[in-house]
Amino acid sequence: MRFCNIASGSSGNCTYVGDEETHLIVDAGISGKRIEAGLNELELTTKDVTGVLITHEHTDHIGGLPILARKFGIPIYATEGTIDAISMMPKYAGIPDSLFNVVRADQEFNIGGFDILPIAISHDAAEPVAYRLENNGKRASIATDLGVYDEHIVECMKDSDILMLEANHDVHMLEVGPYPYLLKKRILGEKGHLSNDLCGRLLTELISDRLQQVILGHLSKDNNMEELAYETVRLEVTMSDDNYRWGDFPVCVARRNERTECFALS
Repeated sequence: MRFCNIASGSSGNCTYVGDEETHLIVDAGISGKRIEAGLNELELTTKDVTGVLITHEHTDHIGGLPILARKFGIPIYATEGTIDAISMMPKYAGIPDSLFNVVRADQEFNIGGFDILPIAISHDAAEPVAYRLENNGKRASIATDLGVYDEHIVECMKDSDILMLEANHDVHMLEVGPYPYLLKKRILGEKGHLSNDLCGRLLTELISDRLQQVILGHLSKDNNMEELAYETVRLEVTMSDDNYRWGDFPVCVARRNERTECFALS
């Protein structure tokens, strides 16, 4: 399995996961041109993409979907609520219904060599999900838009070889920043976004001997900094009561305009 985040943040999200025969994109929130450029760096093209998995209907996760659908006819996988929400948005009304494939939370499905589990999450969207993807004994989990997490999410994502987790904001920066009160309330709420602190606490519950890589994603441009997210998560892991420490696994921060390294899970 190969894993590479092409873009991450409030301006757009897109992640590649694949093997030699199956090439998947999780979210398409950047332009078709940027998706193509990111894939080219992996020696792929958009024509190679087997399917696109959509977490929810917010623009930073589906902005590039029309061109993937209309120009390339790539199958789209999303929950019924998400598909209905996309279909009601004028910009996306022209996507052929035949390209949509309904997935259901907690019901595993297969694309090529991948077994995929959508996981219900708490976010202010119609029917949002995170995804767990398994291939040749390796497991990747992606959860980048959730206000809170629970035992079910932990159970579904534990024993992952690679984790991409939301570290959206620093609570203090958000509280004293320029955002309107109602927007701050939304972000901090149970259907908002995960803070650096909560990301670190979630990570402490997911660490295992299998873990090969952690990616911190969906950082806010206005309410976070790479160094702050990294350090806050590091402190949460360091202060936890388990036997794992920060140096036991590599951690990187995903950027909005630069792809991560392509990680080959061994």
